[in-house]
This record gives sequence, structure tokens and C-alpha cells, in this order.
Amino acid sequence: MNPVLEVKNLGIDFGGLTAVNNLNLVVNENEIVGLIGPNGAGKTTVFNMLTKVYQPSRGEIYLDGKSTEKMDTVQVNMAGIARTFQNIRLFGNLSVIDNVKVAMNNHHKYSVADAIFHTGKRNNNEKQITKKAEDLLEIFNLLDKKDIEASSLPYGAQRRLEIARALATDPKVLLLDEPAAGMNPQETDELMQTIRFVRDKFNICVLLIEHDMSLVMNICERIYVLNYGTLLAKGSPDDIKNDPKVIKAYLGD
Repeated sequence: MNPVLEVKNLGIDFGGLTAVNNLNLVVNENEIVGLIGPNGAGKTTVFNMLTKVYQPSRGEIYLDGKSTEKMDTVQVNMAGIARTFQNIRLFGNLSVIDNVKVAMNNHHKYSVADAIFHTGKRNNNEKQITKKAEDLLEIFNLLDKKDIEASSLPYGAQRRLEIARALATDPKVLLLDEPAAGMNPQETDELMQTIRFVRDKFNICVLLIEHDMSLVMNICERIYVLNYGTLLAKGSPDDIKNDPKVIKAYLGD
């Protein structure tokens, strides 16, 4: 197993409060890994450190064996980490396809002059970007809605669009923050199949935060459990659901 994302002794303090402390975590090639725990356990804070929304107080983060210590949020994304958010953050007034295309700014291979004069180079590049965006929308069954405003999509479709937009940045690691939140059982089942399909088609690994234990137990190869900012347990789904510490702190009887 080759680690794509590796976290060593990661921690962050906010004033006198330690939100996450000494976290060690590995996501290997093509793995789907869960990060679970009670509300306030520090899960989204971990995602914020991985993407440099927050700068860690201590510890190390490695992507493909390279430290991200000196990277900012944009550089981390360009290096290969993409994410979705707990609260959907689409550009509601933009069309569905433009929400995907806006994530592909690093695919623009033409100059300002090319853009002003609409040269052949610019037009060909824009056609390639549009084609890639349409391919992503087709995967998520959104191609027929490409020209409508993103805000008019049903909730589950907005979730799918957010994942498509994250994939438009060509990530090596996809971070999903509660992707099934607000979904009904049928939508959750479709999401589970979509996540597996995305992992296999794009040859990426996935780290997801989720409270829907049916989804977590059925899709994740390994699971990490956080409680009060520290690692409570790690292991296979069977290990986790039978761990007395996890049952007491999170899963319940």
C-alpha cells in the first residue's frame, strides 16, 4: 500500500483550546477512508488543516511524500487535494456548467491577449474545458441541467455538483465533508455508488466525514474515530463497530 496522504502528529490550538492533538492518519492509493466521531470532535478542523484553511500548530502533512508545510490553500489544491463542504458552497447564480468550469482555472493555457481577441488558441482551449466539464456533469447525471442556475437544483443534485466541481481540479485526494447530509435513503445509496465509481474511474483516494453509519460501514475500507480532538480508535468497519470505546463515545448501544 502506497500512502498518498499522510498525517503525522497533527495538532492545532485556538488560544488555550486544543482542538486537535497528535493525530496520525494515512490514506493509501485508491482507498476510501472514513473519519467519524461526535459533533465537535474536530473532524472538519482536520479537513481545514489538510487544505490550509487553518495552519496547523504542529505536526506534518505529506501528499505523495512531499510536505505541504509551506503551501497555502491554492497551492495545496493544485498539488492534488480537493474538498467539498459540510454546508454546500456553490455559486448559486451561476449555471451548473459554469460552477464546474470555474474550478478549472489552472486549465487555461492562453494569454490575456488571446482572451481579448478570441484567438484560435483561446477558442480551442475553451472547447476542451467545456468538454471536460460536460463529461463530469454526465457522470453525475447533471448534463441535461447544465444551463440552469445551480441554486435551482434539488438538494441531492447540488451535493453531486459540488463533488463534480471538486473533481474538476484533478485531485489525488478527495475530501468529502458529510456528503450524505440531508439526503434520503435512495439518494444516499446512489451517492455510495457514485463515490465508488469516482474512486475507480479517476484513480483517486477518498477521505470522508460522515454521520450516516450505514454509508460509512458499507463504503470505507478503514475508519478513524476522533473524540475531543484525539484519535480514539482506527481499524476496519468491523473493528470500529465492535470497539467498546467507540460504542460508548459515539455509536451507542
